[in-house]
Amino acid sequence: MHFAVFTHAEHFQKGKIYFSYAPYVKEMNIWFEFVDEILIVAPLKKRNDTIDAEYDRKDLKFKSIKAINFTSLKNTTRSITRIPVIFLAIYRAMHKTDHIHIRCPGNIGLLAALVQILFPGKPKTIKYAGNWDPNSEQPWTYRFQRWILKNQFLTQKAKVLVYGEWANQGHNIIPFFTASYLESYREAYLKDFSTPHRFVFIGVLSEGKRPLLAVKIIHALIQSGCKVSLDIFGTGTMKDTVQNYIIEHKLERIIILHGNQNAQAIMDAYKNSHFSILPSKSEGWPKALAEAMFFGCIPVACSVSCIPWMLGEGNRGILIDPDIDIAVKELIQVISDKSALHKISINAQEWSQFYTLEKFRAEIKKLL
Repeated sequence: MHFAVFTHAEHFQKGKIYFSYAPYVKEMNIWFEFVDEILIVAPLKKRNDTIDAEYDRKDLKFKSIKAINFTSLKNTTRSITRIPVIFLAIYRAMHKTDHIHIRCPGNIGLLAALVQILFPGKPKTIKYAGNWDPNSEQPWTYRFQRWILKNQFLTQKAKVLVYGEWANQGHNIIPFFTASYLESYREAYLKDFSTPHRFVFIGVLSEGKRPLLAVKIIHALIQSGCKVSLDIFGTGTMKDTVQNYIIEHKLERIIILHGNQNAQAIMDAYKNSHFSILPSKSEGWPKALAEAMFFGCIPVACSVSCIPWMLGEGNRGILIDPDIDIAVKELIQVISDKSALHKISINAQEWSQFYTLEKFRAEIKKLL
């Protein structure tokens, strides 16, 4: 089978080896196990980021296209002039391939979603890695992509993989998941919910993940008399803002910034923490929560995207309001009940441990 991937994920080339965003690459390595030939159609970048990883397959072919974005008038003008060339490159790749695989949402994903309409007879898998909630506020380009993918006349012979279970979806919309750990990691992780309660934040320090809100919630819990701490893993554009708040309020011994760490360090953090807090504005499949749940670390998050489904409407985690005062009241009400915490922790790990890498691999094999 010839397998063509269309993605906005920027790649870096070193010799004949290609690198890209590690979580995406790790997933694609599994898809590539079941295909003979691979073509990736994506933008190239000039430098290799520390969070990038290389593909396992060294025989893949790569078609470089220009990145497009509409963040300014200059970028919009430049992108509009690039679109016809990108359309042609996508069309040629789809014409030659046996299986079309599109990664959405994103600008390249949107163009690929439009071009695939011209190939109704070719099998397709479309991974929508963003928020599929039809009631959420999102950019018009995301809403347009969802409309195309849901339309069974425009998108034929396709399996659209989305996070969460949503009502009134067509037969081509398939609830899906992702996974991080092997079945060999499955065991009963029993937490001791004695104080001080240890929180962990794992993710990019970006406005969308709201790390400063997490810090302020922990600060408010401390001011309310709760014995808590927070370890932050990750970096990003909001690092300085978060760090300045910690220093300004003299929280250096309670809230610690660890930066980016390897997988083992993250796994140890889950095992040694009671709660994983991630008050994001929007999510696809929040791996930081699913991974924490695997080890009985209770997820704390806002009701966005598929998170209420993941957390069993509160049976497998704690759903909070993005308002600090309300969130603190919600947390205090739960964390004071050890019995309830034990039950939530057990429910969380039983749910998460169902989604292993072996199951993920088996489901991808079925799709192909």
